[in-house]
Amino acid sequence: MKNITAVIPVRQGSQRVKNKNFREFAGKSLLEHKIDVIKKLPVNEIIINTDSEYAIELAKKCDIQYHRREPYYASSDCTNSEYHEYLAKVTDAENILVTQVTAPLITVDTFIEAIDIYNNVNCNSLMSIKKIKEYLWYKNKPINYKLDYAPNSQDLPDYFAPTFGVIIVNKEAMLKAKNFICSKPNFYELSDTEAIDIDTKLDFDFAEFLFKRRNNA
Repeated sequence: MKNITAVIPVRQGSQRVKNKNFREFAGKSLLEHKIDVIKKLPVNEIIINTDSEYAIELAKKCDIQYHRREPYYASSDCTNSEYHEYLAKVTDAENILVTQVTAPLITVDTFIEAIDIYNNVNCNSLMSIKKIKEYLWYKNKPINYKLDYAPNSQDLPDYFAPTFGVIIVNKEAMLKAKNFICSKPNFYELSDTEAIDIDTKLDFDFAEFLFKRRNNA
């Protein structure tokens, strides 16, 4: 078994859904729900990486570690490459499980399966993905089919997009790549439900509806 530290990154602010990380979601905040899940995983340590005082107080209450994020790395001026490198630098761990609170439908079993794959496959990063079966265009041209032959949508080629819901990465590889996806990636496909990420108010409401239905809340 590889030594894995779980990091829950959470910012104080949010762009589209005000205070989404801390507002009530099926009886608890998204952050509280994520802590509940991560506490059930075979990880060495849990760290909340945040610029939020609320999140820091919650970490203390839950008896887990926290890292106070520097303001620049919680701002929109910070690029993803800078943020990924920073997260690796400030996390004292051999391998890091990064888990976003905005993906509340990922189950404990899914995390455990992903960890098992990471432990047993020759890879230095594991990223969750979702399948895209849609007609895609770029600069007024189709990119996954031809105009003179439009297949049924189920027959379109398989395209995949990272969901960032489950990320497991070797720290040194992450520092080198400045990315969650490193030189020897393994991709882990999520179900449509677990792939849901909360970015808009509609996402929030829909995810909460599915969460309550699944948990009979």
